[in-house]
Amino acid sequence: MASRFETASLAGALKFFLKAPGIILQIRKAPGAHGAALRARVLSRTFLTLSAWEDRDALYRFAGSEPHRSGSRKAAAYMKESAFTFWTVPAGELPISWAEAERRLAEQKQK
Repeated sequence: MASRFETASLAGALKFFLKAPGIILQIRKAPGAHGAALRARVLSRTFLTLSAWEDRDALYRFAGSEPHRSGSRKAAAYMKESAFTFWTVPAGELPISWAEAERRLAEQKQK
């Protein structure tokens, strides 16, 4: 899974940036998670995440757990745009490159 978040302001970007490490740590400890990474472009107010999950159920369990659930709700107040894309690959093809994640997010935006 890849996601792209753009905040409406630099202040929002700073809030997102300060909360992101805790969420990445939460992902890494979540049952069914195989890994996660964050690419932060704070000055352009854009953040990319890349994560690998055993299945969608594991991802959805994580998304509904704390602190991710309440953090996502709070972040909605300063978010300009969010995008998500999902695909399946064999474990042997991990990790996925940032270029591949960005390509897939761009394709998702065109749909």
